[in-house]
Amino acid sequence: MKRIITPLIALASIALLLAGCSSPSPTSSAPVSGGTLVYATGDAEPTCLDPHVGGNYPQALVATQYLESLVSKNKAGDIIPWLATKWSESKNGLSWDFTLRSDVKFTDGTPLTPDAVAVNIAHLQDPATGSSTGYLALAKVTGVTSVDAHTARITLSAPDSALLDSLSQPWLAIESPTALKRSQDVNCQSPVGTGPFVVKKWVRQQSITLVRNNGYNSPPADAAHRGKAYLASIEWRFLPDSASRYAALQAGTVDVIDNVQPDTIVAAKGSKNIVHIDAPRPGASNRIELNSSIAPFDDQRVREAFIRSADVNSAITSLFFGTAKRSYSALSSIEALGVSDPTLFGYDQKAAAKLLDAAGWTQRDASGYRVKDGKRLELEFPVSTNQSIPAEQSLFEQLQATTKEAGFKVNLHPLDLSSWYAALGKNQYNLVSAPYTKVGPDVLRILFDSEGTKPAPSGYFANHAQVKDPALDTLLVTASEVSDPAERASLYKQAQDIVLSGYYILPLYDQQNHYLLRSAVKGLRALPSVSTPTLYDTWLQR
Repeated sequence: MKRIITPLIALASIALLLAGCSSPSPTSSAPVSGGTLVYATGDAEPTCLDPHVGGNYPQALVATQYLESLVSKNKAGDIIPWLATKWSESKNGLSWDFTLRSDVKFTDGTPLTPDAVAVNIAHLQDPATGSSTGYLALAKVTGVTSVDAHTARITLSAPDSALLDSLSQPWLAIESPTALKRSQDVNCQSPVGTGPFVVKKWVRQQSITLVRNNGYNSPPADAAHRGKAYLASIEWRFLPDSASRYAALQAGTVDVIDNVQPDTIVAAKGSKNIVHIDAPRPGASNRIELNSSIAPFDDQRVREAFIRSADVNSAITSLFFGTAKRSYSALSSIEALGVSDPTLFGYDQKAAAKLLDAAGWTQRDASGYRVKDGKRLELEFPVSTNQSIPAEQSLFEQLQATTKEAGFKVNLHPLDLSSWYAALGKNQYNLVSAPYTKVGPDVLRILFDSEGTKPAPSGYFANHAQVKDPALDTLLVTASEVSDPAERASLYKQAQDIVLSGYYILPLYDQQNHYLLRSAVKGLRALPSVSTPTLYDTWLQR
């Protein structure tokens, strides 16, 4: 007996998500085929174009153009068909059957089969792959078998209410099993998928050239058209300097830019030639995590004192110019089950002082920092220069200043990505800002379950607050197994109450995703799953 899940198929065109800048002028012109779109990214250049390896957002940005997932999501948050046309869950929740499209081939000619799904799951779970995001999302998957020529059965160790959400993400996209037999170095250079574009060339520190897959026939159910992409090719440039990216957009030498800074968004307002897409990421909010496993944050009073002495609101107001809204939640504002409690995060220096006094930090040294047993109240805050935008780094500096009033000495350490990972792995941090994108509230289990303090094969672990609370673990595991919406909502609320009231995190704002594009660019949208741009429906009016 199986519970059949009928997907909502929406074939209508998707409207652009516009905010802050002028809308493109209406046009009745039919889409034009051909042309090269130049996309300039300010995110870190991937070290590998295969998002199975590692699993970070820069990989997802570009991989969305050449890899596809079993399922997708529409703007309403419904799971919709992609490479799988339908799916069903067994009565005991320990297996899911996915019916695959029968007319799809990878761009190397390999057919899409249940075995291809099995190879991909095995690749993600193989420690040698070094997956983090995909590996953690598949923790309950025990294997994949073929029910028939077009049906893959995924078996689980326990029910997983988040499985469909997980499978919609680009870090779990399906790649050619033939191509995956190549060495990792080769596959990192040119992953092979079923997507509308193909990786032709990657010149490191410069650009990736993507060309149209003329045999493409497998868009997600909410795409605006069928058949091959309109664009003939995409030049995906790496332009880390924000001012240079925007100048290139204004000059028309690039068509789309991402990682747009607040001052640039403001500068672009009113432009007749530039359109703004605001597409915050799902999953977790952008937040600072307090390492509760070591002093001084092993004392909840000290954690709360730090949070009460951090004037986040003033920093966001002065640095983000209205482009970001303060969060008081562990989850993104686009997650329906998020709990927001502003009362826990009010800026209050007097309350912070009382809490530190109660915790025994009653003395101050000549510099004004709190001292206890001859030791200064000092915090190490490694900051990834690859992941933090300039406005965010300035925000950290402002928080450094306001928390100093309470007596905290915050040491900011700008680090490249590898050094940043190393600092986390050695537990050499008290504070960290580590964006994590996973569709749905199950991201709470990844971030706050005790198991999340154990590194994945890649060496990465996600529970940076190092929360180890058996009651919280029980809530998160139970929520991941139940399918009743009301019960899940109640469990996730209880879990968030523990995280927020325990002062393990300082919420900041939604993870930002801002795109600016020339008004000649038509049909570009953010894929609802993880807000990456999809250029399949995009065409150029010029």
